[in-house]
Amino acid sequence: MALPDSVTTCLSQPVHYVICKLGFEKKDTYDINNILSGNGEVCWQAVTEHVCYLESDGSVDYINSIRSLGPVCESVNLYFKSLTKEQFVIQYASWFHWTNCTEVFLEVFDVLQCTQATEVALGLMKLTSCLERALGDVYLLNGNDCPFLLRDLLASEQLADVFGKAVMNVLRVFIGSPRGLNLRNVLWHGFAAPQEIPAKYCAMLLFLTAGLGQLLQTYLLQTKAVLVHRPYMIFIRLEELDAFPDLNNEILSIAEEVVKVSSFVLEMMLPFWIAALTAFKQSRYADSVILLLPQLEVGLRLLFTTTNKCPNRLLTAESSAFYTTFDEMLAKHLDNEEVNQLPVVLEEPAMASIFKDFLWDFLNHQEGPRVRDRLSHGEINLETFPREVANQIVGFAITILCRFSEKDFKEHMVIKPLMNCASCYRSRFHPISRLKKQVLECMKNIHLWPELPTVPEEQVEKIKGLEGNTEANTTILMISEIISQLQHYMPQSCCSSDDPVNSVLTERLLVELCDTRICTLYSPRPVLEVVVVLRKISAQCHQVSQQVIAGAGLRYTQWVNKTLRSRQRHNYRRMLNSIKFLSPVLRLILLLIILELVSIHSVCKKNPFDYQQYLKFLKSVLQYTENLVTYTSPEKNKWDETMELTKKTLIKIRKISDRKLMLMHLAT
Repeated sequence: MALPDSVTTCLSQPVHYVICKLGFEKKDTYDINNILSGNGEVCWQAVTEHVCYLESDGSVDYINSIRSLGPVCESVNLYFKSLTKEQFVIQYASWFHWTNCTEVFLEVFDVLQCTQATEVALGLMKLTSCLERALGDVYLLNGNDCPFLLRDLLASEQLADVFGKAVMNVLRVFIGSPRGLNLRNVLWHGFAAPQEIPAKYCAMLLFLTAGLGQLLQTYLLQTKAVLVHRPYMIFIRLEELDAFPDLNNEILSIAEEVVKVSSFVLEMMLPFWIAALTAFKQSRYADSVILLLPQLEVGLRLLFTTTNKCPNRLLTAESSAFYTTFDEMLAKHLDNEEVNQLPVVLEEPAMASIFKDFLWDFLNHQEGPRVRDRLSHGEINLETFPREVANQIVGFAITILCRFSEKDFKEHMVIKPLMNCASCYRSRFHPISRLKKQVLECMKNIHLWPELPTVPEEQVEKIKGLEGNTEANTTILMISEIISQLQHYMPQSCCSSDDPVNSVLTERLLVELCDTRICTLYSPRPVLEVVVVLRKISAQCHQVSQQVIAGAGLRYTQWVNKTLRSRQRHNYRRMLNSIKFLSPVLRLILLLIILELVSIHSVCKKNPFDYQQYLKFLKSVLQYTENLVTYTSPEKNKWDETMELTKKTLIKIRKISDRKLMLMHLAT
């Protein structure tokens, strides 16, 4: 697919004017001493005087405010350039402590000295991220549930109470309002090229952040309040993110060639790509990802606007419209209900899948790392950003660059392993994927039951009503009947007429069934609603298993130590008898979960059906597992009730098996 090569800016004409020209219209030389006291503190009244307000409604007049603040920003920039690093640290370092990331702000000062456009843009992205997080901490001094959006945070009464409304309006001129400079959004969403961001605005935000620190110190002294910093988010289970092999220097060298010829890269954005690859090689992993994510967005936006024939949406939206962002570009339909052509023109199903699955996994899914949100809102410690995460983002980017390159880099012996990984990628954080993982983890837990320490049979007295384990035998028989009805929908290798329970209800079968590829691209709403219930059922089963393991271990220890009272010994024996049938019951439920998942997804793709009635059955199973959690808890230990409840539930499952088999038949 041919992509346009004539794009010279992603800023619309009005936005380009506001950012690149408006603040330069006044040629006055502004005296820095007007806004700087003798001891280096910010004279806020002198700064706020430059914010203009509309006569009509008293709201901020952003255009005239930017024009008025332009010379002030230039004066601050020149002032910072006149300072040595030592002077800056002595004068200002302590005023950045409230942000909990002083080093980032000191780095921004260094960037302003070199005036490399790419580094200034990077510094500004990091500054706005850390500033937003710090302002959120201040918000929590007087409020709960910090707003997610920066514009709502800056407009909050909680921050106005601490810093003053006039001060917050100064900030809103620079960040947080689409009617102002909106520096944070145009950078983080990939609209601004390096040369389009004036360094003086970065300098001014650095200056204002120090001034906020001064105001906050006064507020804390007056109120005797204590500022508490929220802990950073830490990536856990990094192995779950492992999609691409480790990127060595040879791969990165090839990538530096590809980026220069790939049509996915807009020419004016090339410095960002080069800087991102360089940062990765220098082990500056947060910097690499911060630079790269907006470029993935603008590259995808280029594809989106080209394929859907809406080139005007490549540009920044005005304050009255929405940006074309990842969420819309990855959606099935456009806002006019027409089909999004982006997945279609990607031609290769695997490539369409990785675009959707990988990006949603890493950026959007609630249980995924949500890398962009967490970075842009300051939730991650930039100094400890893990290489493992950066490796995946850069690896993905390289495969996209190769896909849109006329030269066939895809077949290069160094790049081919990456392309193979891309073509095999399956979602890890879609609810369907998480359900599969839940089921397998639960099954592993249940498989620990045979290893539980138990009292020898000869030491266990017979319990009236349980002689010969007739209840357990009846339960096993019902499970066997249900399995026989389901065998048609399972691999024949897993079936055995001699012992269906132990030959079918195995971890091996679940692994095989979970390996069935289910398309997570645009899952229908009925599927997602069913998955929510199935996940709850799986979670309850896991909790039951954990309670059985903990309870059996504790009771065995107490039995050996002879610390159980008569009633407790009696209850322990009932537990041991119940465990014999509870294990296959839970394993059957896990099997049903996976069979349900496969069948409901296939049916929704082929035939509409009354899934509300179907949900009703699943919710009855959920109710059973919730009751099991209660009955098997250490506080209750109701094993007789557990047995009776299980028998009733199995009868219900067996009775409606025809309905379920019909559903599975529709799927096949």
